[in-house]
Amino acid sequence: MSLVAGVDSSTQSCKVVIRDAESGALVRSGSAPHPEGTEVDPAAWWTALQSAAEAAGGLDDVAAVSVGGQQHGMVCLDEAGEVVRPALLWNDTRSAAAAAALNTELGAAAWAEAVGSVQVASFTATKLRWLAEHEPDAAARVAAVCLPHDWLTWKLAGAPGLAALRTDRSDASGTGYYSAVSGEYRRDLLKRALGRDDVVLPEVLAPSVSAGRTSSGALLGPGCGDNAGAALGVGARPGDVVVSIGTSGVACAVSETPTSDASGTVAGFADATGRYLPLVATLNAARVLDATTRLLGVSHEELSRLALSAPSGSGGLVLVPYLEGERTPDRPSARGVIHGLTLATAEPAHLARAAVEGLLCGLADGIDALKAQGVAVNRVLLVGGGARSEAVRRLAPVVLGHPVLVPEPGEYVADGAARQAAWTLTGGEEPPSWELAGTETYEADPDPAVRSRYAEVRDLTEGI
Repeated sequence: MSLVAGVDSSTQSCKVVIRDAESGALVRSGSAPHPEGTEVDPAAWWTALQSAAEAAGGLDDVAAVSVGGQQHGMVCLDEAGEVVRPALLWNDTRSAAAAAALNTELGAAAWAEAVGSVQVASFTATKLRWLAEHEPDAAARVAAVCLPHDWLTWKLAGAPGLAALRTDRSDASGTGYYSAVSGEYRRDLLKRALGRDDVVLPEVLAPSVSAGRTSSGALLGPGCGDNAGAALGVGARPGDVVVSIGTSGVACAVSETPTSDASGTVAGFADATGRYLPLVATLNAARVLDATTRLLGVSHEELSRLALSAPSGSGGLVLVPYLEGERTPDRPSARGVIHGLTLATAEPAHLARAAVEGLLCGLADGIDALKAQGVAVNRVLLVGGGARSEAVRRLAPVVLGHPVLVPEPGEYVADGAARQAAWTLTGGEEPPSWELAGTETYEADPDPAVRSRYAEVRDLTEGI
């Protein structure tokens, strides 16, 4: 039996899974926390990976390993391969003004045409602009720029010089200076961001091409961004939309064709199989459920029971859950709104139902945005912590308008990285087929009135 390892180096922690390369069966696993904050010394990721690997029984007996990682983070190295400054993570918003400036200079449509996405503060290019403007001495020392998963793959290979940096299409497509369509870096856009383009960028590898070997001789896969890893982990195929309900909400689709959305709603990323992964992100997801449980003074199980006891549409009560502003639609200063409160709807069950429906309506808007870009949507796979809610699972097909498949809870990013490692080990045009155990299918008649009523109230939040 050949073993493979998959790593998920996320914002909050590092997880390692060891699986059988042929069947995908889980053999063992481990995890370790990451420090909090939006600015982190990459050395903390390396320490956590080593701890997680040790907790998983070590990597000495694995034949291949791949790293999935949080996207967009800016890791700058000097000529000696030393980290220039702590990495700015995807959720560090200090580069928001830089993103706005870059979009103004080139034009949103031009950015979308060039790299598939309008610039937002998450993207690496905006962080490089911030670095050039605010820390010019540090910017002058930069000899190479890479992403979190690139850096960890490089460290696993023994950090053998800047020329050995490797990445994949999925993560490169979130930098703001790589075109997944042409398969080339746009160094003119890198220069626009950093002020120069004479820096080393990781070589972009095809999905199953090895990035080298670890000190123990294991093959290194090219790795991937976290959303691409999750899609690979749940076995998403063209026509599938993966809806993830975590701290943030994500709707992304495996697509044979790229997207170019000048509105900025859909980010035109690549996936980990050579295809594309257009993606919509929302700020308000599982924490909407958390907030509602606090408001009602109930557990998550009781929230589900209450929501399922109320009528569809909550009797006209609508919760627009912009509790932290919102990214999709782009209303950063918006606030949550409860509309339609009457004597009849002033009941815990109605509010519980409105919270679940509002959460799902926001994600349904994301699926609509994907469809507007020509993305085929045949089925929906529902994952993330929010998918543990029975009310979310049962109401999802009602609101989203599609049958919903819910895999059993798992470490999908790490699983996707492990599947990529197995692909690197075995070769072939497609990744190995691993059965996704414990998947449940939820079907129900859609209720378009829920979304129509939500849309009316959602638009009232403009300018709030």
